[in-house]
Amino acid sequence: MMAAASYKSSQIMNFLSCIFFRRTMALKTYSTFVFLIATGISIADDGHHEMEEFLKRELSLSKPYQGVGSSSSSHWELMGDAMVTTEQIRLTSDMQSKQGAVWSRIPCHLRDWELQVHFKIHGQGKKNLNGDGLAIWYTKERMQKGPVFGNQDLFTGLGLFVDTYPNEEKQLERIFPYVLAMVGNGSISYDHERDGRPTELGGCSAMVRNLKHDTFLFIRYVRRRLTVMMDTDGQHEWRDCLDIPGVRLPQGYYFGASAITGDLSDNHDVISLKVYQLTVLRSEAEEDEEGDEITIPSVDNMDLLRMGENEEGWSSIAIFFTLLFSMLGFFLLIVVGLIVYSHWNENRRKRFY
Repeated sequence: MMAAASYKSSQIMNFLSCIFFRRTMALKTYSTFVFLIATGISIADDGHHEMEEFLKRELSLSKPYQGVGSSSSSHWELMGDAMVTTEQIRLTSDMQSKQGAVWSRIPCHLRDWELQVHFKIHGQGKKNLNGDGLAIWYTKERMQKGPVFGNQDLFTGLGLFVDTYPNEEKQLERIFPYVLAMVGNGSISYDHERDGRPTELGGCSAMVRNLKHDTFLFIRYVRRRLTVMMDTDGQHEWRDCLDIPGVRLPQGYYFGASAITGDLSDNHDVISLKVYQLTVLRSEAEEDEEGDEITIPSVDNMDLLRMGENEEGWSSIAIFFTLLFSMLGFFLLIVVGLIVYSHWNENRRKRFY
């Protein structure tokens, strides 16, 4: 009996040890998963190559915004009417003639990077009675007030604009709010009256105002390709906005965000700006192709993009005039036919006399 009891005790101890081991392994796995999230390390796929993402805390802005706007040791600096609250960086309040910005003090020397922006635009104004919008920047210049969503015109670098008010009259093709990208080289002006259309690389409509759920903007620059996606539906899914190859952006520029109001206004809030370093494997051929140092921002296919816009515009005009002249020709043919018929009918009657 003693041997049987000893055997049962041994079996129970083995069973408990097995459970403890499994739970310990599960706990270790869970801890590793939490650690990866906490350190900002993840695996992404650019469509062709797998790549790792590493959160760059020194380039990122997130709660609790320690020292922002008040300490010279902070990595971020406020400008204009921007102010810090416990929940967000408010670039402008819902008041007329305000402009504000937040800029990183540290330049970004990453070759491939990703920026995720958590933002919010809201106010008392009804549809098309609000403005003007906010911008996300990666530029050579920083802390410069101006008319382009609170930043200077003739900027050098990348600007991504969340435009909430249509300035151009008879705006039929775009639905606002509208998100668009522009690359400037220091001599290209943003056309405010035409909502940036002449220098637009690409864009999309995005309903971002007065939403109860969070809104996010995703900017990825990898292998000289600019990709922008949105998450504005509250479904935690990225939606394609634009994808432009051949975008050349130098290293060493600054990230920032700005906003402006005029006669119309809105609250423009930034909750976080998170910068990730992307580690991408390249072949020797790809290294040679991208080996040249970029000193001036440019877009390889900008002329083709503009040509496409011009061809699209002329095709509409051509269709209009084609229809117009076709209708005129049709009526002219009817008139000529009636004249010929009347002459024929008159000659026919004369033969009877």
